[in-house]
Amino acid sequence: MTIQAAYYTGHKTFTLEEKDDPAPGPGEVQIRVAFVGICGTDIHVYHGNMDARVGSHRVIGHEMSGTVSALGEGVTGVAVGDRVVVRPLDHCGQCPACQAGYTHICHKLKFLGLDTDGALQEHWNVPAHTIHKLPADMSLETAAMIEPLAVAVHDVRRARLQTGETALVIGGGPIGMLIAMVAKHVGANVILSEINPNRLRLAGEMGFTGLNPREGDVAAQVTEITGTKGADVVFEVSGTQPGVDLMTAAAATRGRICMVAIHAQKAQVDLFRFFWRELEMVGARVYEAEDYDRAIRMIADGLPVNRLITDRHPLGAVQQAFEALEGNATAMKTLIRVEETA
Repeated sequence: MTIQAAYYTGHKTFTLEEKDDPAPGPGEVQIRVAFVGICGTDIHVYHGNMDARVGSHRVIGHEMSGTVSALGEGVTGVAVGDRVVVRPLDHCGQCPACQAGYTHICHKLKFLGLDTDGALQEHWNVPAHTIHKLPADMSLETAAMIEPLAVAVHDVRRARLQTGETALVIGGGPIGMLIAMVAKHVGANVILSEINPNRLRLAGEMGFTGLNPREGDVAAQVTEITGTKGADVVFEVSGTQPGVDLMTAAAATRGRICMVAIHAQKAQVDLFRFFWRELEMVGARVYEAEDYDRAIRMIADGLPVNRLITDRHPLGAVQQAFEALEGNATAMKTLIRVEETA
């Protein structure tokens, strides 16, 4: 038996190919994939920036939802027919990070969909420990947002954001918007800095205070909004030098800064400001199992993550889906529908 899979083949190109459909091995679960989200990392792959890591014949994709279709030997706790998502991290279990309980930042971490083949295929075999079961009534389309929401949950948890605090989110892309949603969910006052007017409009519709750095000094506006205090917590999600400049300028005394973005170049950081205001900065990378569980509960409780889904394409149109994201000022989250009946 064969299945269809979309392979990244380099040079901004995907090809739809037939491939063997192997049964899941011991300790593995096979999933009939329903939806796959395109994330910023996938865009980096598409642009050829990660060829040294993924090669030129890789099935990518890790933001997904689906239904268990087969179980490998020794798998318990999940059954054929269960609706699931995958936490796409396969750790070694032996390194210092794993031994300390931080398997999500394993020194030899394999990220499914980058270091191994991913979800842009009809059936996907994954380690059973990566599976999270969904409520029976949760839409598989909405469930495809669980992985990026878990990123946001982890970021907010790392920042120790509390009810009543002011959170400044720098960058209003999908992850920035999800961080703002989680921050509001925990009871914070949320300010979002973004230059895209479409994203600023969405921020306003969702109850956030939107500020455009092209139209004024955001740090000064945050200071004014907070009664000269500044932001208790700042999330740097822009990946830009102006964002790094803003994160220290807008932070309150003893404010916490959570570094979310991946900066391709070493940024210049105002260390004097760290000293002067006793600032604190933490890194936040991917997620842990508890972040996935909480993301699932938040969606089940009605967090409107589906408002960020702006485009949907079938598996056969993966190439067109990536091309459509180039320079698209209105797109937020694009989903690929793998199972035609999903």
